Amino acid sequence: MYVMCVNNESNPESLELRKIYQAMPDVEGGRHGYIRVIDEEGEGYLYPKRYFIVVALPKSLPRIARKVFAAPR
Repeated sequence: MYVMCVNNESNPESLELRKIYQAMPDVEGGRHGYIRVIDEEGEGYLYPKRYFIVVALPKSLPRIARKVFAAPR
């Protein structure tokens, strides 16, 4: 799943507005309104779900392009 940051009020140094991040399911975090987002080093951190919107990348997009599109800039 991919998400785009739409709010970074409490973490401006960690989250970049309008940047697309890869996210992973986190059942426990989800119960408390959080989503696990993967950073540039491949580490997953919990952030409020309200900071993100889910985005869908087209299935026709080649795998390498999907990785490049989701990579940090």
